[in-house]
Amino acid sequence: MLGMTIRFNRHAEHDLLKEITMKFRLLSVSLLLVYSQSLAIAADALPEKATPSSAHDWPRWRGPLGSGVADPDQKPPLTWSATENVVWKTLVPGRGHGSPIVVGNCVLLQTAETDPDQQSVLCLDRTSGKELWKTVVHQGGLVKKGNANSSLSSSTPCWDGERVLVNFLNKEAIYTTALSLAGKQLWQTKVADYTVHQGFASSPMVYENLVLVTADSDMGGVIAALDRQSGKQVWSEPRPKEDNYASPVVLHLAGKDQLLVSGCKLVSSFNPKSGKKLWEIEGSTIECVTSIVTDGERIFISGGWPRQHVEAIFADGSGKIAWESKLQVYVSSMIVKDGYLYAIQDRIGIATCWNASSGEEIWTKRLPGGNFSSSLVLLGDNLFATNEAGTTFIFTASSKGYEPVAQNRLGDSAFATPALCGNRIYHRVGETVAGKRQEVIYCLGEK
Repeated sequence: MLGMTIRFNRHAEHDLLKEITMKFRLLSVSLLLVYSQSLAIAADALPEKATPSSAHDWPRWRGPLGSGVADPDQKPPLTWSATENVVWKTLVPGRGHGSPIVVGNCVLLQTAETDPDQQSVLCLDRTSGKELWKTVVHQGGLVKKGNANSSLSSSTPCWDGERVLVNFLNKEAIYTTALSLAGKQLWQTKVADYTVHQGFASSPMVYENLVLVTADSDMGGVIAALDRQSGKQVWSEPRPKEDNYASPVVLHLAGKDQLLVSGCKLVSSFNPKSGKKLWEIEGSTIECVTSIVTDGERIFISGGWPRQHVEAIFADGSGKIAWESKLQVYVSSMIVKDGYLYAIQDRIGIATCWNASSGEEIWTKRLPGGNFSSSLVLLGDNLFATNEAGTTFIFTASSKGYEPVAQNRLGDSAFATPALCGNRIYHRVGETVAGKRQEVIYCLGEK
């Protein structure tokens, strides 16, 4: 249109306005597509290839890399209390042990209420903590049995760049649901029937155009891949008839992407695109809760029932076990840093450091105050470990021994793992109010 001489009349003016409007719409759509694709690329980045897409986001279980490692270029507070370094505090209805995720201006978490019975996703304003929306995903159908340390909402959401993806156990089945960032339900898919003994805690994971879900139970579970846009099942692989609680993990190892799952007495590797089994070995215990981590050559698994163990397994498909320890790391997921593996023996509260390649036990340190369900988080050289009484121990990831940095307490109970991003900590805890437990999420930051 520019550089052209136009003689206006009614028809010409109408045609010109129509052309301008059409080109403006096409330009808007193009810009929106570019923006959406850039978000999707960041969300799809593989754990071993990626760096955190932003120091400001925590988009899934165990953070940007799915490994519990926070972006080191940030400085959240190392000391806090109910009155110190609190940016905001918001009451959370019901109860859930899943962790919050943080994307854009939103803090998202799952919860379950029993009066009335419902399971929901809650979205809070990242700046103020004000509730932006609450979407009920399931009305009724709560399965009120299981381990006392479990909850009716123990999974963590996942953000794929366009959708919030959540898992819930409801009506003795596992469902995966997609919501828009405005809280609108886009689709819901039943993944598998599920027998409840301990509960359900597996979180979804995004891989390319898929969302990956595990649902292991003694009635026979599955590991499944759903199309992120439609929720339709792309592939599904049957699992042994055993109870298990680990979330799926995709790592780029031995020159290929591997979908790894531990538990059901097995350690299994699948092609995440097709579900084809790459390799599988016996060696795991039946029940695993922790998420697999790696040092690039070995994967590290742990389990707690019926036997306790920590294992290092070569990830090249050889099936060779590098080393094994008989210590119990059942619930709290581990961290690998600079050739050393760090863990919390969660039932007895002992921090442990191993040489990752040899399995040599380097040091142990008992942390007072109770059991641990929250997983380790690493920020720079500092490890964060929160026990079930609400105390967070911060100590240095060092092979020289236990080096304490700080110790902080919030609330009376804590089962969720905190999210560390954008110079702030998002911490879900329980407090006693008028003799009853009230869940709260704190945003901690230096003012």
